[in-house]
Amino acid sequence: MGSSKRRAADNSRGGSSTDHLHTLHQRLKHALSLGTTRVSDDKERKWKCTDLEIQKHVVRSLAAFLDSSSGHASTYRLLKDSLADIVEALVWILHCKSEAIVGMAVNVVVKLVSSNSSMMQLYLTDLINPLSSLLCSNNLEVATSCATALNMVLSNLSVKREKQVWEIVKEAKTLIQIIRIIREFPGGTQPIENFQEMVSLLYTILWRWPPSRYFVWKDTILIKVLEDSRIKSHLSTKVAVLKLYSALALCNKVAKELLGNGETILTMMVSCMDVSEPLAVRIEGFRLAQHLVADEQRCIKMTSLCSGPLIKAIIGGMRVWRLGSGKGVNDLVSLLDEACRLALITRWPGEHHNHFWEQGIDKVLLDLLLENFDKQASEHPLTPQARISIAQQGLDTNFLIALRPYIWEIFGWLAVHCRKDFRPSADRNELYIDMLITCACLSFVEAICKGCQISENDDTSRSESSSRAVLVMMHSSSTYIASKVRLILSGVLEIKGNECLKRLLYLLDYGSSANNFGSANIPKTVVELVCLICYSGLPEYQKNVTRGDGIRTLVTSIRRCLSNEVCTSRRSFALHFYHNVFYERTCCWMTAEEWEGKDALLFYSLWGLAELVQHSSDIDHSHIKSNLIKTVQEVLDNVSAPGPRWLAANILSYFGVYGFPNKHDKGFGRALEDKEHTDLQLLFANGESVSVHKIILSVRCPSLLPPEQFPQSAETTDNFLVKDVPSKCCPMLQKEVRLSARVDQQALLKLLDYVYFGYVEAGEDLARKLKTLAKSCNMQPLFLMLCRKIPKWGTPIPSSDFTDALGPLGFQFADIILEAEETEKMPWACSFCSLLVPHMHAHKFILQSRCKYLQALFLSGMQERR
Repeated sequence: MGSSKRRAADNSRGGSSTDHLHTLHQRLKHALSLGTTRVSDDKERKWKCTDLEIQKHVVRSLAAFLDSSSGHASTYRLLKDSLADIVEALVWILHCKSEAIVGMAVNVVVKLVSSNSSMMQLYLTDLINPLSSLLCSNNLEVATSCATALNMVLSNLSVKREKQVWEIVKEAKTLIQIIRIIREFPGGTQPIENFQEMVSLLYTILWRWPPSRYFVWKDTILIKVLEDSRIKSHLSTKVAVLKLYSALALCNKVAKELLGNGETILTMMVSCMDVSEPLAVRIEGFRLAQHLVADEQRCIKMTSLCSGPLIKAIIGGMRVWRLGSGKGVNDLVSLLDEACRLALITRWPGEHHNHFWEQGIDKVLLDLLLENFDKQASEHPLTPQARISIAQQGLDTNFLIALRPYIWEIFGWLAVHCRKDFRPSADRNELYIDMLITCACLSFVEAICKGCQISENDDTSRSESSSRAVLVMMHSSSTYIASKVRLILSGVLEIKGNECLKRLLYLLDYGSSANNFGSANIPKTVVELVCLICYSGLPEYQKNVTRGDGIRTLVTSIRRCLSNEVCTSRRSFALHFYHNVFYERTCCWMTAEEWEGKDALLFYSLWGLAELVQHSSDIDHSHIKSNLIKTVQEVLDNVSAPGPRWLAANILSYFGVYGFPNKHDKGFGRALEDKEHTDLQLLFANGESVSVHKIILSVRCPSLLPPEQFPQSAETTDNFLVKDVPSKCCPMLQKEVRLSARVDQQALLKLLDYVYFGYVEAGEDLARKLKTLAKSCNMQPLFLMLCRKIPKWGTPIPSSDFTDALGPLGFQFADIILEAEETEKMPWACSFCSLLVPHMHAHKFILQSRCKYLQALFLSGMQERR
């Protein structure tokens, strides 16, 4: 009975509250009607009222309605009916700039936008101009509130309206006004709140509109004010200024100039990341560092200047959970997230890797993975089975589970870029690395067991990152890590390894069928492919892996990728690595293609095929051999990313083709048979010879040139006997090189095929001789292919670029000067001659090989003036 009475009372209060809201809405509508006038022959109504009391009545009525409407179900309907009139009235009142009312009106705008952002989308643009005009108000309270309101309007703007709004912002000269106000802050009377709001508003503009960034950066007075304010002011100002620097660094041009200033910006950044700073400052320091170090070249620049302090700061940020008792959990997790994001600079090689190991990155990563490992390790004798048990228990607790993709990504990249002779520095470090590998292997098994159950992006990201970490560790340059992961993975799979493999092969076959093949299933298929490649690296499972239709399945998958049926980049499901608004907001930045390319399924299908081909003994008798070779050749013809091209070349090496054959680029193959333009003879011990071009050898195989002409090759010429044979027509140039009897003639001719064509075909016996010669000539890419080794992650494709031939390297072999017809006088200085007109020293042979027009020109004997 009592509860019924309470419900009745609650309903009565709810009804009374709703009635009150309706009353306030009616009062607001009445107030708005007082300022509405008819225009255009009574067909349209506009809000225009100069009466100050009516303006006050409208603003107060709207404020009262908004204050009472929070949480009411009927708010949306009531507000929607009057929203157009409300915005129109506010725009008019703001334009009037009456000191008695404008402050109240601005505050009401803040309430209206903050509580109804989605409903306000159609009207936000109307508020920008009047708010911008009030930024310079002599009333500092009004100016500050105005900056807050404008910031809220711009922050809530939908992306599709950005272009339109940027034109409004430019027309209103909003950016210029904000800069002027900030520049006047030192020595002025403005309160710090006004400065902070202006800086925050400027940040929002910089974040949303790239054209504003370089304009702001070049204002040296403004930048000086910001730097002084960061040093002298309190916490909130320091945070605001750091955010502003981060927004500026979204522009690649600005970021490069910031790094070009060197230690000033980096010292400031690293100091803001220090453990002595408040969490809010540290978070913004980490974000600024991420923006500055967004590509490999900028990473090299930054780490060359402050690698040690930077890595120390990152490790300090990743240790915050252990040291942060009593602090806000959300802030700690935010700091951890930013520190882990910055630690992804491990994906690029460099000296910073040594600093990570020196700072104990292995222990830090393990602490983020297993909550109480140190305590458990001291209580248990850590046999291999004990380690597996502790690792499984720790993983099952889901401790900091959102960070696991970062942990696997960081550890994987550390393994990728390890030196071959890397070993843990102490027994304790060896334990930490072994436990990290054990956890990765257990997560690998879990990824297989989940299989089709992987549905959420978070699950996919965790499964992909852990299995990928196992894969790259198995192919690590470090003998220690590669052998350890194989040993531990074999132990983890000992009980149900064959069962997991059977399930994995079924899932791959199921996922590749025509009915199930599609973009929605690609992330799961990628995880399964990565797991299959890992299984291929374990001898005890290789026979089962190659059994069945695995090769046919992967060839079909590759063909589908090449025909653009699907194309799913890792960016779309490895959210921990790529899901960062930063990548969507950068400007002036040409992003280099990732080594693995834009299609994750293509990359891992090729890797899986390379593994299967390596371990398959009967492929020569298979009817799919020709289809396989044709498919792989299509990859080389149509894919530009280095990773897929290297894998395709690795596959072809098992069929006697070494290199990168490409139907679009035949290299200089025909020139090898053209004796007319050759300028060097290589003489074999049996008296036979082959004619070549010095400029080709100087770029692609300098070891075959005499060290007197090409000093860079001196260290590898001990395999050759060089004999000078002066030329009658040109006694200063070497015309013949006599080769050592140790040089196999067939092998050298095949080497020249590779130099001129970009690839070579050879049987097993000849390939062995060619491998010896390639190693002697320091032709590492060819040597790798002849060894049938999958290259280290990040290895570039051998360049076919002949730009170096236009510099000092090729000048001594130049045989033509190209002069530009002068249209106007311009200063010109040549490094090689005294000619004062614009010109280039080039090579007729290269020009006519690469340009049909010039070929026809030279052959016809014509002269071209232009």
